[in-house]
Amino acid sequence: MSEPHRIRVFTVDDHPLLHEGVASLIESQPDMTLVGEAVNGRQAIQKFHQHNPDVTLMDLRLPDMSGIDAMIAIRSEHPEARIIVLTTVAGDAEIQRALEAGARAYLLKSTPPRELADVIRQVHQGKKRIPAEIAAHLAEHYSDETLTGREVEVLALVAEGNRNRDIAEKLFISEETVKVHVKRIMEKLGAADRTQAVAIGVRRGIIQL
Repeated sequence: MSEPHRIRVFTVDDHPLLHEGVASLIESQPDMTLVGEAVNGRQAIQKFHQHNPDVTLMDLRLPDMSGIDAMIAIRSEHPEARIIVLTTVAGDAEIQRALEAGARAYLLKSTPPRELADVIRQVHQGKKRIPAEIAAHLAEHYSDETLTGREVEVLALVAEGNRNRDIAEKLFISEETVKVHVKRIMEKLGAADRTQAVAIGVRRGIIQL
């Protein structure tokens, strides 16, 4: 197949082994070619402009910024960018954010190589792909009340071990207001205490430790 008709793929991941595995998978496909690789978000943004790939594979956990932020930056200048999230993260909040940021597909790194190649082809054709296991994670919490931006801030500070008084000082609010926020967070997450609220928040990708 002539070079211009191949699907031009760009990968963003900081794990050398995954890089190698994906690179060899793409190069073994007769209709694909690897045009570039990036190991962090800033490099991803810069190299995307340089290569202008057909399909990008984006990890969410990058050393300098989240893959979602890198995706938003890329799509602000290239709204037609076709990006597949390829990650180990399966928290519903993170999946939701990635899809809202414009991801065309969301795959886990445990995805079989043949399926990954098929999804690259589907996304290149303009289709979207959410595997059943990812859809199930989303559906599980679909009707849940989401945390507000301030509640996410408070939960992140609780996760860092701050007491209500510390949180109040850091956010310039009263200790009483912090107590109200913590109570609402526990109600929304169905948590019995602060520790469980943090554990649920991390599992669902609402906050990161």
